[in-house]
Amino acid sequence: MRMGVLDIGSNTGHLLIVDAYRGGPPLPAYSFKEPLRLAEQLGDDNCVTDDGVARLVKYVGEAKAEALERGCSSIVAFATSAVRDADNADAVLAAVHAATGVDLRVLPGEDEARLTFLAVRRWFGWSAGRLGVFDIGGGSLELAVGADEEPTVARSVPLGAGRLTRDWLDTGRTHEELRLHARSVIADVAGPLLRGGHFDRAVATSKTFRSLARMCGAASSSEGQYVRRVLRRSDLRPLISEIVHLDVEEIAQLPGVSHDRAHQMVAGAVVAEAAMDLFGVDELEICPWALREGVLLEHLAHL
Repeated sequence: MRMGVLDIGSNTGHLLIVDAYRGGPPLPAYSFKEPLRLAEQLGDDNCVTDDGVARLVKYVGEAKAEALERGCSSIVAFATSAVRDADNADAVLAAVHAATGVDLRVLPGEDEARLTFLAVRRWFGWSAGRLGVFDIGGGSLELAVGADEEPTVARSVPLGAGRLTRDWLDTGRTHEELRLHARSVIADVAGPLLRGGHFDRAVATSKTFRSLARMCGAASSSEGQYVRRVLRRSDLRPLISEIVHLDVEEIAQLPGVSHDRAHQMVAGAVVAEAAMDLFGVDELEICPWALREGVLLEHLAHL
């Protein structure tokens, strides 16, 4: 069965087309993505701007056409924190449906963390023991922990790299002020996540963590998804000290950084370091599966 998963994230719209079959992992067949930067398309009234809505509608229409052209029998479409947190979220969803016929499901933050955890559990299996999962998106940071397929605790906090870049760094605040803010927000939710003890395996997902790991020396994507990649806190601290003095064009030249995300890497690195420090994690293993795969796995389980 060929199906599409349409992820409207705070940074990027991403259609992943997979071939799914019983007893095996979903196999990627095609990917179509576009930078939307919805987390940065919120006006002073906390509404997605007209330009942001227009770009979203255009992309969803194109993604639907791609999915149909490539033989998808169904499309599972969802949106995360940029749409979820907007005051005009209902109007945005209505505009998308009116123009394209696609029903976007808005994921609550804790569902986002839960489904990402599910993907990580399926990737690493039961031998991973008690998992701690970290995911930095454009609008939020997701945290989840547990020893089963469902996390024991899942939390979402407004510490996405795009959001913090817009609300903090672009307004003239320093990365040190941002660091203290991030630590305060994470500390507020750390207690329930740490109550059961430390993690047998600490894992990170998302493009931000993958880019940070690559910037710190992890293998490139060309070496395949089964190569072990890690992000070490001891490498992250000097990286932050370096990139805070670089402009966006210089950051974009670093390994693993796309031009569309270069402006967010300082905020992403600051949040990653704060989370690793507060949870006592020296090393995060990078998982190639994340939220899209989690949504797909849950959908397949319900069929």
